[in-house]
Amino acid sequence: MKVGFVFPGQGSQKVGMGRGWAEGQDAARQAFAEADAALGESLSKLCFEGPESELQLTRNTQPTILATSVAALRGLRAAAPGLEPAYLAGHSLGEYSALVAAGTLDFAEALRLVRRRGELMQEAVPVGQGAMAAILGLASSEVEEAARAASTGAETCAVANYNSPEQTVIAGHKAAVERAMALAKERGAKRAMPLPVSAPFHSPLMRPARLALEPALAAARFADPGIPVVSNIDAQPLGSGAAARDALVRQVDGPVRWVESVEWMARQGVELFVEVGPGNVLCGLIKRIVPGAKALSVAEPSGVADVVAAAGL
Repeated sequence: MKVGFVFPGQGSQKVGMGRGWAEGQDAARQAFAEADAALGESLSKLCFEGPESELQLTRNTQPTILATSVAALRGLRAAAPGLEPAYLAGHSLGEYSALVAAGTLDFAEALRLVRRRGELMQEAVPVGQGAMAAILGLASSEVEEAARAASTGAETCAVANYNSPEQTVIAGHKAAVERAMALAKERGAKRAMPLPVSAPFHSPLMRPARLALEPALAAARFADPGIPVVSNIDAQPLGSGAAARDALVRQVDGPVRWVESVEWMARQGVELFVEVGPGNVLCGLIKRIVPGAKALSVAEPSGVADVVAAAGL
């Protein structure tokens, strides 16, 4: 059976994440120790104990999710050494976790990059000027049209995440996003929900963050992936370290093509998707994208047994 490992992005964080792995698996505990050393602070304590207000800050959310995902990955590899993924992918921030798993990015360097990424994304748009919203029950092409119609010369709205056939996320200037939400409802959307985020991620408003992050990515060492990583921005596997770096630059202000990424892996024969990291958001999306697909989470060590059984190991 072909297996794909997928890694969650921002929004999956919660106080207590990773604690089960750190308490029960030496390899996972070591990952958290490395994360603390890389950033010179107790990232692990923030994961395990909070406070939630600090965990929700984008500059903290991104490295803590990466650290938890890599800890879970190492714990999973130690607990189920016969489980080998054919493909890797990560949702937004999760692409950094996938690149660490592929041997493309050094873990410590990835932590420093996502800390900077989080800071730059937060600084790109003044608080209150940007917004994001999830549109449910409307074809993505209709959502694209609503976003275009809601945009003006001064205010823009665009699709940020193609999450599932039933869920498309938009982002941009707050007023334009609100207009797009109203248009989506007029076109038949079941729901249009504002998202509790601090910035309009993966929208054209993130261009200042992209330009500022590019030099840091240019200075980082990228090896060629040891396992194919399907990129967010192109929904195709990355062929080299240089391609991985370029994809991370472009995904800052480009949309996350999660539907196409999962469909591509399914076409290659992936039958079991394992969500490695906090939460199980991606499992739900994958089951909607590929009906009948098996999608399991290892947010906790207790999930390993189900994964091993599903993989037939």
